[in-house]
Amino acid sequence: MVWEEGKVQVMRLFTAVHVTRRVLFSLMALGVGAQVLADVGDPQIRTDHSWYPGELAISTFERLFATQAATYERVTGRRVDSDESKALASWLWRNTHYWHGEIGRRDLWGEGLTQGKDQRLREYWNGLFGYGFGLCGTTHSQWTAELDHLLGHARGRGVGVAGHNSFEVFLQGGAYGKGRWALLDHDLSTVIFDEPGRRLLGIAEVQKDVDRWTSRSYKPDRQRGWLVCGLHPSDGNSYRKYAVAEYLAGYAGPPPMLRLRRGERMRRYFQPGLDDGKTFVFWGRNYNTAGIPGPERSRTWVNQPEKMRGSRNGTAHRNGQARFANVVYVYEPDFTGANYREGVVGESAKQVVFSFQTPYVIGATPPNNKAWGIYDEGCRNGLLLQGKATCPVSVSLDAGRTWSQPQPFKDGLDLTDLVKGRSHYWLRFGTAASRLRNTSLVIRTVCQVNVAVLPWLKDNGTTISYEASGREVFSAGPELSLAKSFVTGGGFGEKSVTLAIKPDKPVVGLHASAHVASGSPPNPKVRYYIEFSLDSGKQWLPLIEERTILRRGDEPGDFWSQSFSYGSAGIRAEAGQPILVRFRNDGGKRYLRAEAHLVQATGQPDPLKVTYAWADSSGSRTSTHIFRAGGDWRLRTGRQVRTRWVEFEPVR
Repeated sequence: MVWEEGKVQVMRLFTAVHVTRRVLFSLMALGVGAQVLADVGDPQIRTDHSWYPGELAISTFERLFATQAATYERVTGRRVDSDESKALASWLWRNTHYWHGEIGRRDLWGEGLTQGKDQRLREYWNGLFGYGFGLCGTTHSQWTAELDHLLGHARGRGVGVAGHNSFEVFLQGGAYGKGRWALLDHDLSTVIFDEPGRRLLGIAEVQKDVDRWTSRSYKPDRQRGWLVCGLHPSDGNSYRKYAVAEYLAGYAGPPPMLRLRRGERMRRYFQPGLDDGKTFVFWGRNYNTAGIPGPERSRTWVNQPEKMRGSRNGTAHRNGQARFANVVYVYEPDFTGANYREGVVGESAKQVVFSFQTPYVIGATPPNNKAWGIYDEGCRNGLLLQGKATCPVSVSLDAGRTWSQPQPFKDGLDLTDLVKGRSHYWLRFGTAASRLRNTSLVIRTVCQVNVAVLPWLKDNGTTISYEASGREVFSAGPELSLAKSFVTGGGFGEKSVTLAIKPDKPVVGLHASAHVASGSPPNPKVRYYIEFSLDSGKQWLPLIEERTILRRGDEPGDFWSQSFSYGSAGIRAEAGQPILVRFRNDGGKRYLRAEAHLVQATGQPDPLKVTYAWADSSGSRTSTHIFRAGGDWRLRTGRQVRTRWVEFEPVR
């Protein structure tokens, strides 16, 4: 694909781009005038399903930990009141919401999808919401962020063992005293208690007598209902080696917020295939199991969580026990008035530029049945344009710094190859908005989503609760190419780097992270800083201050040579007020990547129409409710409920 250099000709007032990017004209200059527009920022629902209540139950760490604790207490009858019980509650939830599988790569380094430096997706929220699956090193890297938020800084670590990347948590109090590393492996569904059943063992302890500790016949009564090696009896062989420690191996970016503009609806499908049952759009390995393309897992507790505790034989092999789900965004901008400008980041008499951002990942229908056909040219159904426009169209993945070679618009123009594996894009139409008025333009984006984070219906009636915070996320990253559009000081590959963002809405929060070449072994004396400034660098405020890589307890003989520093805070900044984010350390360590995400206030949300489609003992059914504010909806469901899809649409 060919990309051309170029900037948006006329930027929307206060557009969220590089602080030094020149605004040539404002909307006032176009005779548009200032307009107060409405949309729905951060709409979320939850149901009273006992295992899969949906995003409103898990979309922040505070909500997630409350849900995990309630689930653990319901399942085990034990209170969550210690490091150990908190860790086990997190482990139970991860086992039942995340499965082992190969994700599609992201072009984090600007080197293409099939090559690059570190190919693991190490960010927590996109990994959980956009995928819900990953290989052992991927999922355990992401999980470090959750355990750090749950228990404190550097309380989880990845551990390289024999043919596997495992996980340990540093537990304190009670039988753990001042602290011990404990095996907490959700990818192999394994925790192991000592002989008295008082505390969890660490990998160094298990390694000394692997056959004894990993045998399913060894004192199962001391395991508190958790089957050792719950997915495969032979998984314990992995613990014969104790090789590599990975400190701060993952990070958490912004919470999974989405925004729906007027004229836009979002439908989430709980099974692969979309409306016709034949359109498979995904971002992962194509296992093509049982004739259904895409990622799947045949041994997992996902979709059968009630069977995990107390299991004696683990999970049976069942083709497609867990599969991917989909999100479809359909955007029909209304050019008869000003509503279309809710999605616009640039506009002139010659062009109009729309932006798109999602907490999920844009998928693809591959052109073949190869395992990694998603990387081949000719993918479809990720980004599709429909209508009668007669103008050139191009795509930018770096906030307008570069653009793809323009293509003539046609009904059914498929731009999937340009955006697949991304969570954002800008779309430029080479004509004035007024000339798009009668074209029936439709922008259709299809993403992959973790079915276990969707709000499931349940048998015999379901209560649905709704909230909308009126917020959205603007991102400078995670891709290196996107972050480079915002660099104003230092640089990547150097010991410091500064990003600058000028928001187009009031800012209420900031999330930032950096991928650092921290060395092997990491030096625990090096201090890492992330700071921000609201006054062009005159005063710097800490996002994280003097953060170090903590090394404690037993360690294997080798170390991952990289790490992440990250943090977040509530901040207040007005629209148009430049925000600088600086990453630095006192040990001369190089910054490989860095990213910053602004949480912006979108204003009072429009009412939201929510529609569910499902099947139960009475047949196929749909029902709709309009939420004008937060509240509950009691939906009548029968027996043997199977949720098909749920749709959100702003209404006036």
